[in-house]
Amino acid sequence: MDDLQQFLFESEPLRLLEPVPLTQQPAAVYLASLGKTSQVTMRQALNYIAALLTNGSCDALTLDWSKLRYHHTAAVRSALLARLAPATAAKMLCALRRTLQEAWRLGLMSHEDYARAADLPRIDIPQKNLKGRAIGSDELAAMLHECQKSVTPLNLRDAALIVILRGTGIRREELVNLQLKHYHPDTGIIEVIAGKRDKDRIVYLADKLVPVVESWLQVRGREPGPLLCPVNRFGRVQLKALTPDTVYKVVQKLAALAQIEHCSPHDFRRTFCTDLLAEDVDPFTVQQLAGHSSPSTTTRYDRRGEETKRAAVQKLEF
Repeated sequence: MDDLQQFLFESEPLRLLEPVPLTQQPAAVYLASLGKTSQVTMRQALNYIAALLTNGSCDALTLDWSKLRYHHTAAVRSALLARLAPATAAKMLCALRRTLQEAWRLGLMSHEDYARAADLPRIDIPQKNLKGRAIGSDELAAMLHECQKSVTPLNLRDAALIVILRGTGIRREELVNLQLKHYHPDTGIIEVIAGKRDKDRIVYLADKLVPVVESWLQVRGREPGPLLCPVNRFGRVQLKALTPDTVYKVVQKLAALAQIEHCSPHDFRRTFCTDLLAEDVDPFTVQQLAGHSSPSTTTRYDRRGEETKRAAVQKLEF
């Protein structure tokens, strides 16, 4: 056991004295506010932090988060930075702060104790460590070309999936939750209901992309239900929701067929933000469209690269 672990382990007992209802467990309340994919990631983060604080004797649901004070959280931050990549450490600290916030909201700790414990320096993520990439317009065209090689229900569905990801920047969990009633072709409005952190927002599909979605709906039909649906091996549409994993596999399949560099559904989101910023759309508007909690999150999605910076400098007048 190293010195830091010894310090954490010898702090006052942090295990819950007895089980509590999940509605009174800060970690459980926080995790319940997330989408399914985020729940898995953040549960792992909280389990890691709980184990770190107790030398492996607690997990997220058995740790008494209300007992954490600044000396605990500051030590956790140091430990995470020493063991993990900056981006991973920052994500884990986000989970820690949100759990402490729930402890305060539940009346389990005072606002002063919460504010002190959550007052941790931000972790700066080096540009070179940013995940993902922007997808070029030629790459997008190549993927859509694969969908247009033959007019089948599956290809029409996949084309609609790609243009919605690219044209709105929504998350794949939000994409699979879209219902037909959330899509308004006359205005291009798509309503994102209960997105990340259970927030609703409105995004817009460009007029030139609407026909791609309409072609899919001619096959799907106008019955109420999910906007995007599975297509079985006989080419029949099944009126049920896709899974986030299916969205990931569709993107992987099309990237492989188009013979382009690996990309993920989230790369379409990065591309959406990058291209809007490149068009001088103000970061606050991009933040609203992307559903980010702050403009600083939006700027981390910028993948314009060094050439854009160089071009910007050339505009200076002397």
